[in-house]
Amino acid sequence: MAHGESRKAAVRRLGRGLPLYRVLDVTRPKGWAHLDEDVRLTVRYGALAPAHGWLTGAHGPGWRGLWERAADRVRETPTEAQLALALCDPDGRIRHAALAYAAGRPEVLPLVVVRAADWVQPVRARALALLREALPAASHETLAVTAPVILRLARRLRGGAAAELLDGLLRGGDGARVNALLFGCRDGVTRRAALAVALDRGLYDGLGLALVAADDHDPVVQERAASAAVAAGAPDATVPVLLGSRFGRVRAAGVTALRGAGRHAEAEPYLYDRSGRTRACARWVVRQGGGDPVTLYRAACAGAEVPARAPLGLGECGSRAVDAALLRELTRHREGRVRASAVAGLRLLDAVEPARMEALLGDPEPAVVREARRALWPWRV
Repeated sequence: MAHGESRKAAVRRLGRGLPLYRVLDVTRPKGWAHLDEDVRLTVRYGALAPAHGWLTGAHGPGWRGLWERAADRVRETPTEAQLALALCDPDGRIRHAALAYAAGRPEVLPLVVVRAADWVQPVRARALALLREALPAASHETLAVTAPVILRLARRLRGGAAAELLDGLLRGGDGARVNALLFGCRDGVTRRAALAVALDRGLYDGLGLALVAADDHDPVVQERAASAAVAAGAPDATVPVLLGSRFGRVRAAGVTALRGAGRHAEAEPYLYDRSGRTRACARWVVRQGGGDPVTLYRAACAGAEVPARAPLGLGECGSRAVDAALLRELTRHREGRVRASAVAGLRLLDAVEPARMEALLGDPEPAVVREARRALWPWRV
């Protein structure tokens, strides 16, 4: 209900003449499609009656003059809100006429994209013609807002033509456009498409791909860019960037690359990484270098300074018969993160003692309490 009310409020704000950036989050592609739908429904059911007098030209107010003249005889420059309302109107003749005013108006270009998937053929044709002229001249900022709408609407029945225009622009145009989308667009789907083009065109070397993987929030971009960075070679440049990422899957790719570079020993610190995927890759690399991760975990857990996730790593690859006693001892460790890790390790080894877990429900460390509750779940009725 709250979401629906916010969409209605967006239409009301547009009806009051507010610019689009104050009506919706212009960086969210579905917001443009929602605005088109909401304006159409609001006008159709009489809750909003936008004035389109600027479309009537010399024939005076009313729609009769609009039908009698050529739709693209422009006599007045509408405001941003007026143009947006006309582009979303339920009457196809109004949408078609409004497109003549959209040339040179980058703020409404995403709505032109919506019209390029219109069910009315003349509207669709005029919108596509406008996009052919506008997209090559669009600024990087405009393209970063418009491209996500194009890709979202590509799934519609008539949305493929605009997507083909965008793909042709990215594959045949200036590589700076691809770079702008990859680093300057908030939409993950758009960054995936930009990365695919960048890989096909060979726009980045290994270090550039590693930087993309290390900084991007989208898991698909991370995976593809990290894999391509590793495949590009030059581990001296790429591996430090990958290992320094805050994302576990990217660090895992960096750890895996250590094996190809013959630097197996450097994987040992990542046996205690916060990411389970990274720990698993580190164990594989250590084994490939002739080491034994279980032995390393046991030594770390028995040492004076226990890495926070060493007990968890031991639980992931150790033996219940051999390692359960050591992990039970670590549930009394002075460091809360070590205690929580030990509880998680016992659960993985299927060595949980319900009485011990019940006692840990009163631990001052919230992470320990969470892990104890998780460990006790099979015993709950």
